[in-house]
Amino acid sequence: MDPDLYHLLIALGIGAIIGAEREYRSKSAGLRTMIMVSLSSCLFTILSLKIGVENPDRLAANILTGLGFLGAGVIFKDENRISGITTATTIWMTAALGMAVGAGYELLSLLGTLIVLIVLIFLIYVQEHIESLNQARTYRIVCEFQQKTLDQYEDLFKTYNMKVVRSAQHKTAHKIRGRWILIGSAENHKKLTAYLLNDANIEELSF
Repeated sequence: MDPDLYHLLIALGIGAIIGAEREYRSKSAGLRTMIMVSLSSCLFTILSLKIGVENPDRLAANILTGLGFLGAGVIFKDENRISGITTATTIWMTAALGMAVGAGYELLSLLGTLIVLIVLIFLIYVQEHIESLNQARTYRIVCEFQQKTLDQYEDLFKTYNMKVVRSAQHKTAHKIRGRWILIGSAENHKKLTAYLLNDANIEELSF
């Protein structure tokens, strides 16, 4: 078999394996995207070696420049949390693996793929455990204005072992609104939410 075709097939397999994991988790960059990233990086590397680029580092720089547009497309901000960074870095890593295959480092690329799968599949359980112990959540409370602020809720948050990262209050004609970013365990968030849902003074609540 032609070595270049062999390398392209390996790159296709690497992209398919990583893309299948992303597709399973319903990420914006899934199976086809990862395959195309791996294949294109591999092909660009093969062509540059055949053509004879004087400075090989320029090839990597140009590939990474193109990947910047893909990475920006999968990152978005949701409330106080930024999502898609893991998918963006996975695209970056998939391109690096494709380049390694194109340069002839098959074993290195396969070992790199194994490490990527370990990070994506197994370390997510470690991440979830850490988040259950300490997670940030935004609370919004709207009450009828009764000539006082909502500072009593900040005292309430402390009783549930919550750390107030940021707070703001806003008064309109007959309403007063409060917004807080709280950090605490998932269990304490659950208890606090249950209490707030049963607070008769709260007219609107989001969390």
